[in-house]
Amino acid sequence: MAPVNRRNWLKQTSLALAGLGASGPLLARQQPWAEVLPEQEAEPIIIRIGQNENPYGPGKAAQKAMMGAIAKSNRYAGDLATELREKIARQHGLTPEHVLLGAGSSELLGNTAALASKRKGNAVSADPTFRLWFGAAENLGLSIKKVPLTPGKLHDLEAMLAAMDGQTSMVYVVNPHNPTGTLLPDTDLRLFAEKVTKQSLLLLDEAYTEYAGVPTLANMVADNKNLVVAKTFSKIYGLAGARVGYALAHPATIKALAEWQPWANAGPSVVGMAGALAALHEEAFVQYSRQQNEKVRHATTQALKNMGFEVIPSVTNFLYYNAAPFKGNLAEVMRQANFSAIRQFEPGTSWVRTSLGTMAEMEKFLQVLKQNMV
Repeated sequence: MAPVNRRNWLKQTSLALAGLGASGPLLARQQPWAEVLPEQEAEPIIIRIGQNENPYGPGKAAQKAMMGAIAKSNRYAGDLATELREKIARQHGLTPEHVLLGAGSSELLGNTAALASKRKGNAVSADPTFRLWFGAAENLGLSIKKVPLTPGKLHDLEAMLAAMDGQTSMVYVVNPHNPTGTLLPDTDLRLFAEKVTKQSLLLLDEAYTEYAGVPTLANMVADNKNLVVAKTFSKIYGLAGARVGYALAHPATIKALAEWQPWANAGPSVVGMAGALAALHEEAFVQYSRQQNEKVRHATTQALKNMGFEVIPSVTNFLYYNAAPFKGNLAEVMRQANFSAIRQFEPGTSWVRTSLGTMAEMEKFLQVLKQNMV
């Protein structure tokens, strides 16, 4: 027998495996012990415009970095966490000791609520708002004082200050606001922050500042132990599934927050942090995402208004509007049309939130909406 040539053997084996993959169903039918499964119909494509995700991301550099980091996932991420904290700190004119990483900013919102709960009492928040941390706070003994938004769907800062009492251990503000997309003037917010932090923690959620192109209050944390600014890579950076967020606070406050983690900066993975590091340098992608979002937001807002919907002016990647002109069950109609699109935050009203997808996705959404208007 002629000796086996290794290269030819590998080539033949590869071809055989390729053929096996291509003819799998046929071979299965030929084997008496193999179960023959019915052919499956393709799953319908769900257009996801309900969770404020970036439809254009992650950026190419972030994707490449995450793929390269997979091989390093057998190691803990201490060095990577240090590097990411250093770069975040430089971006905000702070030190790494002012930065704490989390599995998305949601983890850090919960950690801050947990820290506030050590002083039993209450937390003050707008209503409606992003409320993921409410359950954790209440389970730890904090009651939530919910202050209604203004008629224009803005935080009522004066009413929130009035709601504070000697038992208030935390005040929560999302700016730009979720779910309404509204923005507080920077001067008003800074004055509010100064007043609140004289007696309690202020948790400022800045998940959408990059979409609005507005200043952060991060520079206030250097000398203020009662201010926590939560930020995330989930939104404009397109890394929602990678789960990387961070808190900016005074080093003493960062240390206290870290005590609510298994170890400091434990949340994000090697893959997620590699993507976040690359994303910080993808300014062209961030600019592209912001510009596309503005075009889609303008077009969608105008189309909704033309159909008779009241739309709150938004600076974010979502719209809050009164769906009263739609006489049917809007959420169900959209679900039947394979859209995940409708979120309600004010029970008993017809106000809903829809995230912004690509222009093509929003055109399909508007088409379904128009076709089902009574």
